[in-house]
Amino acid sequence: MTGYIILGILVAFILITLIRAAFYKPKKQSFSALPEEEVDAERAAANLSRAIQFRTFANPEESQTDFAPFQEFHAFLEEAYPLTYTKLKKEDVSSASLLYHWKGTDPALEPIALLAHQDVVPVGAGTEADWTFPAFSGHNDGEFIWGRGSLDMKNHLICVMEAVETLLQEGYEPQRDIYLCFGHNEEVLGAEVSGARDIVTLLQSRGVRLDSLLDEGGMFLSVKLKNIFDKKVVAVAISEKGYADYEISINAKGGHSSMPPKHNALGELAVAIQELEDNQFPSKMLPFLTELLSNVGRNTNYLGRLLFCNLWLIKPLVKLVMKQIPMGASLIRTTTTVTMAQGSPACNVLPQKAVANVNLRTMPGVSLAEVEQHIRKVTSNKNLEIRLAKGREAAPFSPTDSRAYKMIETLALSQEADGVMVPFLVMGGTDAINYVPICDNIYRFSPFCITMDLMNAVHSTNERLPVSSVPTAVAFFKRYIRGLTGEG
Repeated sequence: MTGYIILGILVAFILITLIRAAFYKPKKQSFSALPEEEVDAERAAANLSRAIQFRTFANPEESQTDFAPFQEFHAFLEEAYPLTYTKLKKEDVSSASLLYHWKGTDPALEPIALLAHQDVVPVGAGTEADWTFPAFSGHNDGEFIWGRGSLDMKNHLICVMEAVETLLQEGYEPQRDIYLCFGHNEEVLGAEVSGARDIVTLLQSRGVRLDSLLDEGGMFLSVKLKNIFDKKVVAVAISEKGYADYEISINAKGGHSSMPPKHNALGELAVAIQELEDNQFPSKMLPFLTELLSNVGRNTNYLGRLLFCNLWLIKPLVKLVMKQIPMGASLIRTTTTVTMAQGSPACNVLPQKAVANVNLRTMPGVSLAEVEQHIRKVTSNKNLEIRLAKGREAAPFSPTDSRAYKMIETLALSQEADGVMVPFLVMGGTDAINYVPICDNIYRFSPFCITMDLMNAVHSTNERLPVSSVPTAVAFFKRYIRGLTGEG
């Protein structure tokens, strides 16, 4: 009898799942197409090509940064956007950061901010010839604009400036104040001077609190999984991971390598490294990930929906699979990896001190103090010294029901009616994290349509941006500014 009951329950569950999957479809969306926007596409593309030609490299040591390219870039912006420089107040902040203030008509309303960074990463030595077109040419072949910064993130900066300049040409007057905040050293993590942080300090000193801000982080991403999923994902980051570099070290007597002990300092440190790798942080599916998987699952084929409609049941399996994939694992836990190690200065000398750098990317809710506790807990050598070299806490999650998030959703899905809106988590870092003290609604989204292949070119060889995405991005920023500062 018990067997029949179990069989009956199993059959019922299968039938219910089959029915649920049939109805587990995308939620109805009623985003109508928006009116065309006036955009000078030729000017925008030409200005992006010129912007790429400035080799704006930042250095962790400010004294080692060549600021001449930044100054030349600033002069170019003033030349290219005369109305912006006439109507907005521009301030030089920190070493080379820029702050623009567009004053609104209602001082009682909290302002919005649009962020971008001016600096780009260098091209790896010896890889210059691997580029189809020179990395700092800004070459436009009609299909792509090529060069370092075309995706990260002079494209975003130039399209924001194009939107502002065009709105000024049209005579638009915002009700809310608008700040354009362009840092100069986002790409050098842990620098003693931070342009973004200095901008925030300045705004704080003036009592400014932001209604919302928009920075880099997500995009329109074309995702194709054969016979399963083929749509544009609108990825909007609502948080970003924290960062920590911990120095772990072991001291020993040293001596000549011809008379070694059973384990020298480097060998003991290797054990600690192995323990850290074998004892990763526990994984957890936070609400943003559940929403992401649900939104994607509803847009898969029927077989995919059979799986995703029971997400509540298969979460353990999903976590198990994700832990086997580096990108997946980074979405469900604080990651730990050793990136640098140092022992003896000579091949025939036993190390008197062995040192390794442990790099961690912390999940929201995991503090730096908890990270240090974890390192001490999972390593068995009590002589292990642990020191925080540099670090910052993870950003809190921004809400997905705010006015700003809803505006991004409306604009994105009006542009891509079949798009899939998903909240996600930035694995690396952005300037936006510095603004947590003055803003609760922080979103990371660049309105450019790209493929996974192009995404993999960020910080790599042949970074390039589809020319067709430039005017649509300018139009997005125009609508976003109007929608949040007065006209809707």
